[in-house]
Amino acid sequence: MAVGQTRCGFVALVGAPNAGKSTLLNRMAGAKLSIVSPKAQTTRFRTLGIVMQGAAQLIFVDLPGIFKPRRRLDQAMVNAAWSGSQDADLTLLLIDSRIGLTDEIKDIIAKLKDSKRPVWLVLNKTDLIQRDQLLPLTKAITDLLPVEEVYMVSARSGEGVDGLLAGLAKAVPAGPYHYPEDDLTDLPDRLLAAEIVREQVFLQTHEEIPYHATVETESFKTRKDGSIRIDVTIYVSRAGHKAILIGERGQRIREIGMRARKQLEGLLDAPCHLFINVKERAAWDKETARLRALGLADYG
Repeated sequence: MAVGQTRCGFVALVGAPNAGKSTLLNRMAGAKLSIVSPKAQTTRFRTLGIVMQGAAQLIFVDLPGIFKPRRRLDQAMVNAAWSGSQDADLTLLLIDSRIGLTDEIKDIIAKLKDSKRPVWLVLNKTDLIQRDQLLPLTKAITDLLPVEEVYMVSARSGEGVDGLLAGLAKAVPAGPYHYPEDDLTDLPDRLLAAEIVREQVFLQTHEEIPYHATVETESFKTRKDGSIRIDVTIYVSRAGHKAILIGERGQRIREIGMRARKQLEGLLDAPCHLFINVKERAAWDKETARLRALGLADYG
């Protein structure tokens, strides 16, 4: 790279649900930009992470996991993922190396092959399997899809991530930066607040409830003393889900609010006053207004 020359490019993170895309994005950015939970299909919309690597600006697009959709919301998420991949300069195909080459992954590979876009293979969670299993898995995948590079990483521990970033910094096109150098994401604070609350819904409830809930920020105001008042609404599709979310004597919703507020204060660097309302709204996942709040209206 010539002295003074800058590089900048969009890098899409594509894979099946729970491959570790959000964990990898947060690791590369050095900050929490995308919510993470052990449950699949946590990410619902495009999250942008901006990482400076030397003179290169890497703009990572964390996309919803690609799966077989059942609902209008699911279809919008999958459409958004494929659209984000098509718009990127480079696609990282992230695969959970413990699970390997499933039918779901084969479907993703077939579509990536048709797109004829540059693809790098990133095997994740390699710290959790035997090393001698990685080369056969790599061969099985690359026999189906030509890739330009192969990286083996652990998004959880950070192993191999620095090497991946260094490689990407050399690969993105020469050109000016798209964002200020100190930006971490283009995610508005209102959406960030809703996502942090939704993460706690994932972490503190079980089974189908997180998938039948959505969170919207109704009001986000900075007060005269510098603190921030945030009002959010959690929409659920069933009365039983509302009761579980609120909990006995409101204990669960208070716990969700307390943990979300602590995270938001760290991310926003200001005291936060978080107020959460829970509303039952049948079939919210079919409403255009709800999809618009998630940035998915154009894909549903």
